[in-house]
Amino acid sequence: MRAVVQRVQAASVTVHGEVVGELASPGLLVYLGITHGDAAEEVSWMARRIWGVRILRDEQSASDVSAPILVVSQFTLYGDARKGRRPTWKAAAPGPVSEPAYEAVCAELERLGATVARGAFGADMQVASVNDGPITLLLER
Repeated sequence: MRAVVQRVQAASVTVHGEVVGELASPGLLVYLGITHGDAAEEVSWMARRIWGVRILRDEQSASDVSAPILVVSQFTLYGDARKGRRPTWKAAAPGPVSEPAYEAVCAELERLGATVARGAFGADMQVASVNDGPITLLLER
């Protein structure tokens, strides 16, 4: 499981011109990728890590200040472009595996106390963000 976590002032996800998820206040924009074999242990670890990572202002975490989190599914985090000019997506889990894991990470974040907005799994999304810093981290387990 991989996540790219960005500190943002605001962010939104639009599908077919309709906003499906947004952060209107400072928080975290998370791009989440799922690979084969990701299970409950990875889900729990990733949610705790996202909620607790200290990348907000004054070295605070989302859990410290109850910052909202927008989670966007992103299979391309497992793209491999080491050979040729066309990436392969073999390491990305297929939808029937990755969608439940994506939803489980969102649910675990909510269980931990986070306010979670979501993208639209599998959709052609347009993501807009106002980065704060910019601060971007890669979390991987």
